[in-house]
Amino acid sequence: MIKRVHFPASPLPYLLVAPQILITIVFFIWPASQALYQSFLIEDAFGLGSEFVWFENFELLFEDEHYIDSFLRTAFFSAAVALLSMSIALVLAGFADRVIKGATFYRTLLIWPYAIAPVLAGALWVFMFNPTLGIFPYFLEMIGVTWNHYLNGNQAMALVIMAAAWKQVAYNFLFYLAAMQSIPKSVIEAAAIDGAGPVKRFSTIIFPLISPTTFFLLVINVVYAFFETFGIIHAVTQGGPANSTTILVYKVFNDGFVGLDLGGSAAQSVILMIIVIAMTVVQFRYVERKVEY
Repeated sequence: MIKRVHFPASPLPYLLVAPQILITIVFFIWPASQALYQSFLIEDAFGLGSEFVWFENFELLFEDEHYIDSFLRTAFFSAAVALLSMSIALVLAGFADRVIKGATFYRTLLIWPYAIAPVLAGALWVFMFNPTLGIFPYFLEMIGVTWNHYLNGNQAMALVIMAAAWKQVAYNFLFYLAAMQSIPKSVIEAAAIDGAGPVKRFSTIIFPLISPTTFFLLVINVVYAFFETFGIIHAVTQGGPANSTTILVYKVFNDGFVGLDLGGSAAQSVILMIIVIAMTVVQFRYVERKVEY
């Protein structure tokens, strides 16, 4: 006969999770509920009066061509940042996994960029690509390329993509390196004995085995590109020139704190939250099927 184990009721588990629940309520659920409520209001510029307008803010958004353009711009920006940062981190992790002498120093150098604040990361790239003082425009001028991201929208977008990807490479590198080091060396050695070259071993053994890590990083990098790149864009281009780098999260700030359209800004934040939740659900629902555990 199988005996069931009964544990006495205790308030300890609730006390242990109470701080995290409190933080979630204060810093996520309460602000989200306030943004949802405010998205149904139209307020004057001085905040002295408001009018409940139901879904009028959302209707005005989808009639705005600039807002629709920011959708496409954000999709391109997030895909480019995720692809660039993950691919570079994968290559660096592959090299770091093979380095024997000075491996710790090499890995430490690769991790350092993650400790830099997004605003400082953006400032570094602004100085390096400054059309007057930067070193990279000087070299580009030597090969006939005129660089001025203050006037050229494509160059501005390329610059914020590079800055955002560089900031995230260190994070991706940590997970890829840990995933590669968890693969049994005997599996790699057996493939090498069978005559598989480095590229063959990576494509048929290493990459499939680290696919759960790739899936996890894909979700994290998309969320990062949607939200945490605000500081980089604000420091590098401030959404310009001509809104060419204004993604959804920056448009929320620009319309709310600069344009003082609090209701429209709140509606944009609600839509942005729904988009990220939907993308995460789709990734877990469909992309995860191709992940090998």
